[in-house]
Amino acid sequence: MKKVISLIFITALMALVACGNTDDQSNNEDNGETDTNDVSDQTIVFGQTSWTSTEAPTQIAKQILEEKGYNVEISLLSQPVIFEGLQSEEVDFFMDAWLPYTEEELWNEYQDDLQQVATSYEEVPLGWVVPEYVEENSIEEIKEQADKYGNEVYTISPGAGIVSISEQVMTDYNLDNYELVPSSETAMMGVLDEKIKKEEPVIITGWRPHSMFQKYDLKFLEEPKENFQYDNVYVLSYKGLEDKYPEAYEILSQWSIEVDDLEKMMHDYENNDVPFEESAAEWIEKHRDQVDEMLGK
Repeated sequence: MKKVISLIFITALMALVACGNTDDQSNNEDNGETDTNDVSDQTIVFGQTSWTSTEAPTQIAKQILEEKGYNVEISLLSQPVIFEGLQSEEVDFFMDAWLPYTEEELWNEYQDDLQQVATSYEEVPLGWVVPEYVEENSIEEIKEQADKYGNEVYTISPGAGIVSISEQVMTDYNLDNYELVPSSETAMMGVLDEKIKKEEPVIITGWRPHSMFQKYDLKFLEEPKENFQYDNVYVLSYKGLEDKYPEAYEILSQWSIEVDDLEKMMHDYENNDVPFEESAAEWIEKHRDQVDEMLGK
């Protein structure tokens, strides 16, 4: 009989301990003390243009968030569609917004719903670019030289801020004898490469960071009317992302990179066939202290 009573007592005691453990686990979950850092069920979407200046930082950010545990997707989209995607929360981040000037029109349209998460780098130039060997140094000087340049200014795809500004430049300087020729960045760079090999004059739209400035001797044409102004480059998200994905927001709010680092990655990609995935991993390793700080390690 004593054995039976002892067995009942032990069984009851084990049940109480088990209940206590269950309650503690439940309380910990209620207090957010378990799985706080588990983001493996969350997917972050980056909007990415086809520009190499966007691909490099997007790949670095992707790998940093994956190290934290996030699933990360990249959607290749035109710039206007990226802004629409941010507004509708189908895109979470965009790593390459040029403000306050180049993308002013898009920003004015969507700014009520978007926010600047971090500054990637500051005071970067853009404008019309020519080889160093041409005589002309300003847009005013090329006005009467249209035949020399084949009557064309080569640019990237319509909808980009630099294209809209270039259209305004054509008007402001009365460049009726020129045609603005939109294409892809790859096609534009192909034209530049071909012209330089023959030492022929050519005008393209250019910006830094870009590998062209490591590969060729180039110069920006002076633009006295100041349509082209130096921008900062920002990471964008929609407002409220900090509540939806607080850790991702905190990580990327600390993001920054040197222009020279990006241009090297872009040059290696285009000339040495180094994938951005590889150069991004190398950048992360080289800047381990910065990345660890972003990750809160």
